[in-house]
Amino acid sequence: VLNIIYFFSIPLPKWAVEEIDKDPDLAYTGQWGRRNYEYLSLGCDTLPVRKARTPIQCYSDFMRSFRDNFQHLLGDTIVEIQVGMGPAGDLLYPSYPEQNGMWKFPGIGAFQCYDKLTSRSRRYGKPEWGHTGPTDAGQYNNWPEDTNFFKKEGDGWSSEYGKFFLSWYSQMLLNHGERILQSAKSVFENEGVKILVKVAGIHWHYGTRSHAPELTAGYYNTHFRDGYDENAHEQILRALALDVDGNSGEREMCAFTYLRMNQDLFQPDNWRKFVGFVKKMKEGKDGERCREEVEREAEHFVHVTSL
Repeated sequence: VLNIIYFFSIPLPKWAVEEIDKDPDLAYTGQWGRRNYEYLSLGCDTLPVRKARTPIQCYSDFMRSFRDNFQHLLGDTIVEIQVGMGPAGDLLYPSYPEQNGMWKFPGIGAFQCYDKLTSRSRRYGKPEWGHTGPTDAGQYNNWPEDTNFFKKEGDGWSSEYGKFFLSWYSQMLLNHGERILQSAKSVFENEGVKILVKVAGIHWHYGTRSHAPELTAGYYNTHFRDGYDENAHEQILRALALDVDGNSGEREMCAFTYLRMNQDLFQPDNWRKFVGFVKKMKEGKDGERCREEVEREAEHFVHVTSL
C-alpha cells in the first residue's frame, strides 16, 4: 500500500469565520486572548450559534450533503472516510499553532480553554478553583522547567487542582470526539464505508514527568498516568474482537499503525509483551489463546533478538 500525504490548508468556510467575528468566543482562545481560526471551539458544540443550529448539526449537514452527492461511489470507489475532529483533522486542542511563528518545535504549547463558552462548563466542577485554565503554565515556546505548572518539582500538574483541571480538559475533548463520531455513524451507517479519525503523535518532552505538550493538546498522559502501557494493548485486542454493529462477524481489521518505536520497547520484558500483542493481532478475532500463552511462546523472539 502506497500512502501519499499532501500538506495543504483548508480554512474554515466564510460563514463560520463571519460567526466568529460576531462572537469571538466561538474560537479556541489561549490565556493571552489569541483566537484560533482553524476550528470552532468545542465549547460551542451544543449551542445554537448558526441560525439556531449547533456546530455539530452543521457538521452533520455537511456529511449528509457529501453522502447524498457521492452516493453512487460509496462502498465501491470511496471505501473510507476520514472525519475531521479538530485542527488539521486531529482530535486535539490547537495548542501548538505554527501560523505567524506563534509556536516553534519543541515548545510546550498552551492550553486552549480561555473562551467563555469552554470555561463555562467548569462551573459545575470545583467553583473554588475558578472557571478557566492555569495562569502559571507558561507560553507556547517555553520548556516544562520554565513554568511553575509543568516543572518537575512544582505544585501544578500533579496537584489536586492539576488533576482536576487536566481530567476536565481531556474529558471535554473526548466528549467532542464522541459527538462527532455519533454524528458520522448516523450519516454513513450502512453505506459500505469505514470511518477513520486521527489523533496526533505528540512526542517531544516525553522524557519529562509532566509530558507538557501532550497535556496542552488534551492528552492526559504523564509519568504517573501512563496512557501507553499494557492495558492499551488489551483494549485494542478487545476492540478487534468486538462485533460493533451486529454485522461484523466476517470482517477483519485491515490495517494497524503503531507509533512510535523507541529503545524501551526492545527491553526484554516489553519486547515479549509486544511480540505477544502482535501475534494476537495476527490471530484476529477468532484467536482463542490467552495472552499469557502467547507471551510464553514469544520468549523465543526475546532470546533471539538479545543475542
